[in-house]
Amino acid sequence: MGQGKMKLGLFLMGTGHHIASWRHANIPAKSAESFAFFQEIARIAEKGKLDMLFLSDGLSFDKHSHPAELVRFEPLTLLGALSVVTSHIGLAATATTTYNEPFHIARKFLSLDHLSGGRSAWNVVTSYYQTEARNFNAKQHLDHSIRYKRAEEFVEVVKGLWDSWEEGAVLCDKDSGQYFDESKLHSLHHQGEFFSVEGPLNSSRSPQGRPVIVQAGSSEEGISLAAKTADVIFTAQQTLEGAQAFYKKVKEKASQFGRSPEEIKIMPGLAIYTGRTEEEAENKYSDLQKLITPEVGLQILSEYLGDFDLSPYPLDGPLPSDIPETNMNQSRRKLLIELADRENMTIRELSIHVAGSRGHRIIFGNPQQIADQLEEWFVNKACDGFNLMLPYFPDSLRDFVELVVPELQKRGLFREEYEGATLRENLGLREPEYRYARKGVEV
Repeated sequence: MGQGKMKLGLFLMGTGHHIASWRHANIPAKSAESFAFFQEIARIAEKGKLDMLFLSDGLSFDKHSHPAELVRFEPLTLLGALSVVTSHIGLAATATTTYNEPFHIARKFLSLDHLSGGRSAWNVVTSYYQTEARNFNAKQHLDHSIRYKRAEEFVEVVKGLWDSWEEGAVLCDKDSGQYFDESKLHSLHHQGEFFSVEGPLNSSRSPQGRPVIVQAGSSEEGISLAAKTADVIFTAQQTLEGAQAFYKKVKEKASQFGRSPEEIKIMPGLAIYTGRTEEEAENKYSDLQKLITPEVGLQILSEYLGDFDLSPYPLDGPLPSDIPETNMNQSRRKLLIELADRENMTIRELSIHVAGSRGHRIIFGNPQQIADQLEEWFVNKACDGFNLMLPYFPDSLRDFVELVVPELQKRGLFREEYEGATLRENLGLREPEYRYARKGVEV
């Protein structure tokens, strides 16, 4: 298998990824809790032949966070509804391994997989918002390394439960009265450090063999977990060289775990501003930047740095050099510190930048310029595609689908029609090997 066509996911974030998107004149005020709003986004994304819709999630409230995170739909509930009004696009939802149980997660995602005809994906996170712990009987998170150790076992249990039923195990034979073939049903009998799960799962085998697994951590523990278990990796990368190094590292790590590098699709987050001219694209960005409330940008930056208090430092000075390690989002903290140093940014400049892109790369231009930048990363093995973090919905998505997608198709970089019916087929991923067929384990 070669690199194939570019993969494009759409990261849904309320009214858009820009922190001030909700203030845009074209966006109805309460869109973040409107199903019709998300249905329109899904319709446009599927028209553009994008691979998947991706929903992040959090289990706590922070009045200073992105407005899309203040009030929002539970991801599986929304994607379940969108499965009815879409037919090809993948449906990826975030669920934490820290504040869930494997049986719950296995059942929910396999249910969505059946409802959608094999289009579900689970974005595995370990939670980094410290406030989440206090909603689940704890005062603070488990240590970062323990969270990832628990996550690794969690994912293996979920995958085991997804293999409970062999293909063809559910017979529904009315003549014989046999509902299922008991020889094709398998209990897990898992006893581990963190979980004890008997199984089997009360949901039959996935239409795509197994729901797709997505992972977004870029710390050392996150890379290891992703290389071992993930089908798709979302990451934040600012430079071609950095993205190439990350791409090479993950693919090599996957090989060390006995996996083919083609089994993992790496899709960096990317904020895109496009128009019919470069000037039009840049104006769209500057218009949104003017709507940012400075205190909110500073709060977001503080959060990404591990809730580091920036108030004692001058806004027009550099980041302090003594920002400590964090038990939260370690990779994002490192990326922002490196960005500020590389671009010689002040705290004010960095906070405004983060508010507009949440730490991800931003590109501007007309359709040809945008396609040039996407192509450069794709052909030079910096990625297998991108997770689109568009500034405001639905306008910026419509711009991308109507202006950039045709340019990518003209260059032979992106599909003109979906390759298959399932998310796994469209991503160019093989159906995973079935454990009981391989091991011959008894029921």
